[in-house]
Amino acid sequence: MNSVDHRLCVAPMLDWTDRHCRYFLRLFSPRLLLYTEMIVAQAVLRGDRARLLGFDPAEHPLALQLGGADPARLAAAAALGAAAGYDEVNLNVGCPSDRVQNASFGACLMARPALVAECIRAMRAAVAVPVTVKCRTGIDELDHWEFLRDFVAEVAAAGCATFIVHARKAVLADLSPKENREVPPLDHARVWRLKREFPALTIIVNGGLRSVAQVAVQLGQVDGVMLGREAYHNPYVLADLHRAIFADGFEPPAPAAVVRAMQEYAERQVASGTPLRAITRHLLGLFSGRPGARAWRHALTEGASRPGATPALLAAALVSATTRG
Repeated sequence: MNSVDHRLCVAPMLDWTDRHCRYFLRLFSPRLLLYTEMIVAQAVLRGDRARLLGFDPAEHPLALQLGGADPARLAAAAALGAAAGYDEVNLNVGCPSDRVQNASFGACLMARPALVAECIRAMRAAVAVPVTVKCRTGIDELDHWEFLRDFVAEVAAAGCATFIVHARKAVLADLSPKENREVPPLDHARVWRLKREFPALTIIVNGGLRSVAQVAVQLGQVDGVMLGREAYHNPYVLADLHRAIFADGFEPPAPAAVVRAMQEYAERQVASGTPLRAITRHLLGLFSGRPGARAWRHALTEGASRPGATPALLAAALVSATTRG
C-alpha cells in the first residue's frame, strides 16, 4: 500500500476545495496533502465522472473524500477514484448537514461503527491506495472519551490506519453546519489521547488551527494537522507551515508569481469552457494581511462579473493591489 504524508493537510470543504482551489493552494506548498470536496459515492457511480473526479496532475498529493453508507457503492466509487489517480480515499464520517443526515451518512455514522467498519473493509478490498476516515470527537450526547475510543478501535480493526479527527463533537439536530464548525468547544486533548492510546495509528487533528505556533503544539502530540478555513482565506499560512514542518528549502512564491501561474492556468481552463469566476472566486485571500488586499478583492470580484472578462483580469487586479494598496 502506498504511503501518504499527513503532516500538513488542507481540509475537504464543500463548495470550496474544488479543482481550481486546489491548484491555487498547491502553489503554497509542494508537499501538503489536498482533499477534494466530499463527493457522494452514488454521484461518482452515476454522474459525470470526468467532472467529478478530474484534477490537474499538479494537485498531487491528493485525496478523494467520499460520502456514503453502502459498502458496495463506496467500494465501487473508491475503485474509480483510485483508477483516476488519487493518492488516498477518505470516508466522511463527520459532516453534520441535514441533507447528509437524511441520506444516513456523514457524522451520524459515528453511531454505527460496525457499518463504518464494513465500509472500510469493502473499500480497502477494492483499492491499493490508503483508505482513511475523517470523523468528529463525538455526536450529540455521545460525547465522551469511551465513545470515541471504541469507535476508533472498531474501525481500526477493519484496517483503517489513519484517522483525521475534527476536535469538536457534531450536534446533529440543533446546529447548522456552520455553527457546528464554531459552537461546540474544541477538545484537542481528546485527539491527543487517541494517539497515546493507539500509537500505531496515524492521528491527524483538525479544528481551530491558524498559526505556526498553534500547529507546533499539535505536532508535539499527534502525527499531522489539517487546516480548513484559515488555509482558504490566508493561503500564505500554508507556505509558513511548509517551511516549519518540512524544512526542505522551499521558498514561497511572491504574489506576482502566484498571479502569473494562476493566469496561465485560467487561460487553459477558460479555453475549455470554465467560467473565469469559477477560478477567481478562490483567489480573494491572496493578499490577506498585506497591503493591497482590498483593492485585489474588489478588482477580482467586480471584474469577473463583467461580460467578456478574460484571464488578463488577474494581471490587472495585481496592478490595482500593488499600486493602490
